[in-house]
Amino acid sequence: MNDRALLSGLFVGVAVGLLGGPGLPYAEADLPMLGAGLSGLLAGGVAGYVNAGTMGRDAAYGVAAAAAGSLLLGGVLLALGDATTAFGLTAGLATLLFVVVTVVPGALGGALGGTLADAGSTRRPGPAA
Repeated sequence: MNDRALLSGLFVGVAVGLLGGPGLPYAEADLPMLGAGLSGLLAGGVAGYVNAGTMGRDAAYGVAAAAAGSLLLGGVLLALGDATTAFGLTAGLATLLFVVVTVVPGALGGALGGTLADAGSTRRPGPAA
């Protein structure tokens, strides 16, 4: 298990999630889940890039990092009282919806991040003997 990949993705997911709401103008009114998708995509991308294994394993690390990050972010927002209900749902169901919406972009980001890491490693020269 690559703890560095999970923690890196978790940190990025929480940071983007916390900054995503105030940083995206009109996101709450127009596209309430845009921040969740962006957070999952970036968290998964970082986790997949740091892991740099097979595409399936990178996607799995992306899902794990995005889900853990969104759960942690949801817990922080619930504790602060900033979790507003979306579409008439309770705060717990809104957090669950946030996690579900974050996981799919996390898998895509993990696969893409691992692919980018593999592409960069083929262009790098090997160590000199």
